[in-house]
Amino acid sequence: MIIVAGWIRLRAGAREDYLAGCRPVIEAARSAPGCLDFTLSADPIDPERINVFERWESDAALEAFRGTGPDEDQTSAIRDAQVNRYRIAAVEPA
Repeated sequence: MIIVAGWIRLRAGAREDYLAGCRPVIEAARSAPGCLDFTLSADPIDPERINVFERWESDAALEAFRGTGPDEDQTSAIRDAQVNRYRIAAVEPA
């Protein structure tokens, strides 16, 4: 299993438009083969931050879904980001 998680920091005031533009990507990801979960969400404390969480069955499923990334308008809104890929060996109930 692959988890992609982290955060994106946007310029001030850009978060709502950025998230609205991501809705089609979220919908497409959730219906993609091998996608177990996918969300981009507003951070409840930091008004310039979006939290990233994706869960995929495999690297192959993730790579099959990946496109070119955010469009130019979205890219121009990003000030900083830290998003990593994690390879999970086991999953247990919490």
